[in-house]
Amino acid sequence: MSVLTIHEAAETTGWSPRMLRYIERIGLVDAPRSGSGYRLYGPAELQRLRTLRELLERHDIGLQDVGFALRLRGDEALRAAIDEWFESTPSRPEDVPASEWLRWEQDKHEKLLDEAVRRVAHRGVPSRRGAGPRRVRDRRTGSES
Repeated sequence: MSVLTIHEAAETTGWSPRMLRYIERIGLVDAPRSGSGYRLYGPAELQRLRTLRELLERHDIGLQDVGFALRLRGDEALRAAIDEWFESTPSRPEDVPASEWLRWEQDKHEKLLDEAVRRVAHRGVPSRRGAGPRRVRDRRTGSES
């Protein structure tokens, strides 16, 4: 049976070799390897890549969306957590007065963002600039809040 190398598959499919590696890494297409470890693309892999592209275009979604859908299919705890989030409704914590709820939520967001910045900085990835909550500009009035 004839097979293609990753570069030949890239030329055939329109996906770059880097993108083909990404598609494999997130578990969407599994290209078998040669004895030397090179990825090999036969008709089955080319068909999966073609139908993947058709799926993306037909539903106007990205590879990350499909990768997440695959993850969701195999992770019952994640699926349950997302279902719970969709079914929940916002409610003020009992120990927070109504007049303080907005400030309380802002403080919680600020702590979440600070923790995210610390995690990113720990991994050596550039973080967002500035401290404190992000400002939002109202498109109609131009004012910030």
